[in-house]
Amino acid sequence: MIRFDSVSKRYPGGHEALSSLSFHLQPGEFAFLTGHSGAGKSTLLKLIMLMEKPSQGQVLINGKNLNRLHHSQIPYYRRRVGVVFQNHHLLFDRSVYDNVALPLQVSGHPHGEIPRRVRAALDKVGLLDRERVNPITLSSGEQQRVGIARAVVHKPRILLADEPTGNLDPALSAEIMTLFRDFNQVGVTVLIATHDIALIAPMGCRELHLQQGRLVGGGDEA
Repeated sequence: MIRFDSVSKRYPGGHEALSSLSFHLQPGEFAFLTGHSGAGKSTLLKLIMLMEKPSQGQVLINGKNLNRLHHSQIPYYRRRVGVVFQNHHLLFDRSVYDNVALPLQVSGHPHGEIPRRVRAALDKVGLLDRERVNPITLSSGEQQRVGIARAVVHKPRILLADEPTGNLDPALSAEIMTLFRDFNQVGVTVLIATHDIALIAPMGCRELHLQQGRLVGGGDEA
């Protein structure tokens, strides 16, 4: 599902964020991406999201080389990838419902299907009864659940998360991990970048460990 073949990423000025990464995540796999701050975790996720392109090597998703995607195909590709951010990126001038509906509206989803899709996503994260409230009134854990609902409302095949529990206490972090596990159990490939090592062991999942832009653990299973 996700394959990196000798991928490097260098930025102007010579900084090499990633160096010769090779690994393969199978369809439906659940994996963690770990490493110190600046190790390259966010850069790796951005390559999958097509927010960045590699300087060398290939990123393949479901066998398709992202380097070869035409510009016009990128919006369609991104609909297959859900993304959850640490800081939610919610719009506080809109309701919970409108925040979750926005990706469907932007992509031109049939208007008649939007309410069903939005409410199904909110139901999955336990917030169906909060659809009309402003997200600024919600707790951090509830705001993160809104972010997850927005990420999965497209029914993506891949779900990425960048430090999704960074602002949450251990109990809420465990609840968020349970949600990711639930989506994985219905076939979604999940990759989570995290500093929260305490969460990883109970999950029993593969860990891809980055150190100064190099993969130093988890890649042997590629």
